[in-house]
Amino acid sequence: MLICRPQTVIMKAVLRLLSLFLISAIFVSSGCKKSSGGGGGGGGGTPEATLVVTTNPPNGSVQAASNGPFDLTVTITSTMPPSGVKIEITARKDDGTNPPPFFTSTNNSTTSVNNYSITGTPATTQCIVNIKVTSLTTSTNTWSGSYRYSRK
Repeated sequence: MLICRPQTVIMKAVLRLLSLFLISAIFVSSGCKKSSGGGGGGGGGTPEATLVVTTNPPNGSVQAASNGPFDLTVTITSTMPPSGVKIEITARKDDGTNPPPFFTSTNNSTTSVNNYSITGTPATTQCIVNIKVTSLTTSTNTWSGSYRYSRK
């Protein structure tokens, strides 16, 4: 019969506890993996799509002089951000003096097609319409465009 010393029993117990602790630590740490990807608001999910916008009249265009109406359609062609977008529109004379706008509109939207009618256009002066679309989910996700037109 083998007689165990008290030191041997204590060492075996300590080794079992250390082994159990090590195995537990490995399991716990494997469940806490750091997610890859963007840092804003999504909790590690897929990043928000970059805003893609089309306008009618087209971005960068110069429209022929007319008597109106001066309608604008802003269409979000990318995936709509989860919280929607903010659309800012300003229209001002394009005479080089940077005058205050004669038309402004700011609204939040969750629809892809947004219609506006530019009012207050002065006669016989080229004007510029600036459009800015900003994601309400990720404020750095923006699109900007402009076009020029004039009233006869």
